[in-house]
Amino acid sequence: MLCTTSNRMKLQLGKFGKTLISRELGSEAFKAFQTTLRELSKDEELEIDFSDVLTLSPSWADEFLSPLLDLLGDRLVLLPSDNLSVHATIRILQEANKRTFKMKS
Repeated sequence: MLCTTSNRMKLQLGKFGKTLISRELGSEAFKAFQTTLRELSKDEELEIDFSDVLTLSPSWADEFLSPLLDLLGDRLVLLPSDNLSVHATIRILQEANKRTFKMKS
């Protein structure tokens, strides 16, 4: 689901499933999100909510989150999560890509 407030859009990543695995599925999810992404204004942030996700694999996240980071930079904001697979995956992506995701505390 998507929620839009004054200067940010929130994406519930769980809309793509509870178990987000495989490069192919991550790429398909990114392609499916393109229409919505075009609605994001130049000064709007995109918040990623992991609350409904049980498993997030590095391969899925690399196909979905890494391109978003390339496109949006600091306008991409990851919301807090207590999910260990989310934490591990974000750490792996940051190390592999030598880039840091903006995290909301």
